[in-house]
Amino acid sequence: MSNNLWKLLDTIKSPTYQWVDLSHPVNEKTPHYAGYNTLEMSEVFTYDEHTVCASEYKLVSQYGTHIDPPSHFVEGGRTLDQITLKETVLPLCVVDLTAKVTNDIDYAITVDDLTAWEEKYGQFPDDCFVAVRTDWSKRQGEDFFAPDETGQPHYPGWSLEALKFLSEERTITAIGHETPDTDPAVANLVVPWQGERYLLEQDKYQIEMLCNLDQLPATGAIIACSFPNVSNAPGYTARCIAIYQK
Repeated sequence: MSNNLWKLLDTIKSPTYQWVDLSHPVNEKTPHYAGYNTLEMSEVFTYDEHTVCASEYKLVSQYGTHIDPPSHFVEGGRTLDQITLKETVLPLCVVDLTAKVTNDIDYAITVDDLTAWEEKYGQFPDDCFVAVRTDWSKRQGEDFFAPDETGQPHYPGWSLEALKFLSEERTITAIGHETPDTDPAVANLVVPWQGERYLLEQDKYQIEMLCNLDQLPATGAIIACSFPNVSNAPGYTARCIAIYQK
């Protein structure tokens, strides 16, 4: 009986490799869209009464770090349980745009940003996951949505052209970002969720509200995304990790 996979697992668990948690902890302070309720938790069984602990949680499917399958926007699109296992473990490419979003919090990721990455690191590989680092996940509380004096949120996102480039000129499987939405907040004032709708219509999935992308190299890591196998679900809170060789 071959134990090559066990040997490989021993290798990637060795000190030569770094494991990074890319998901926010799930609790009452977890960042989430203002239109969604905060997590509610109640104790169903307690040690004192039942000698065992069990809790009941109530949360929206898009809470904190979460996956959006196509059905989140596309009627008849693939649901959470239809994301294949092989799609959940992918080569990870990290595009660092922290400098640009520091100067412009409404920044929209461009095709030039993506091709500049490729000029430095090579073309995005087939069936990869492209994540954009903005360090937005370091923001806390209200600052995560950066509302102005009128209450309008401000945060960066993807341009439609950049998403079309990855979907039509490259063969990616998924994208990810640290911000609450695919589109910049101000872009939603013009055409709500235009980029997100387009991406999910291409049968891709995305992970929103990632964190700790600053701990990763631009290329060479793999990402593994896990979530409950909920039938017909339009999304769910996700636990994602990245592994790379130091």
